[in-house]
Amino acid sequence: VMKLNPQQAPLYGDSVITVQLTEEDKVEDDVVFYLVFTGSTVQHCTSTRKVNPGSLETISPGHDCCETVKVALCASREGHPVLVVAEESFQFVQDEAYDAAQFLATCAGNQQALNFTRFLDRSRPPAADVDFLDEKVALAFRHLKLPAEWNVLGADQSL
Repeated sequence: VMKLNPQQAPLYGDSVITVQLTEEDKVEDDVVFYLVFTGSTVQHCTSTRKVNPGSLETISPGHDCCETVKVALCASREGHPVLVVAEESFQFVQDEAYDAAQFLATCAGNQQALNFTRFLDRSRPPAADVDFLDEKVALAFRHLKLPAEWNVLGADQSL
């Protein structure tokens, strides 16, 4: 049995996941480990990096919907078949950055809806937090499913 930490990631991915291995599955130098995330409609395969003999790291992939997926830890060694070493559940969730990206996409071209920035001005979080949130919203925006005709100015082409 492996342990994933954390056990969830935002839909847009890009979170570090640590994989704790059991004593029997300790990382040997000639073994390559990777994770396969299997959801209802999408499957992702990620490489891993050895942190120490008992743990690996990977970056969570972006996913297409909020759901619990199966994660298989696979091991490969030259001249041997690929083995599924362990399986665990993992959740993809919608977070505040994803909510913000959806709001911004929905309100494209609507000046009134964007007045919420006044509230942000009043609370003024530290610059590092704003930069971090900006990165996460940008990542989330890239994973939104938008119609082909969508644009940042909205439906009014006269703007």
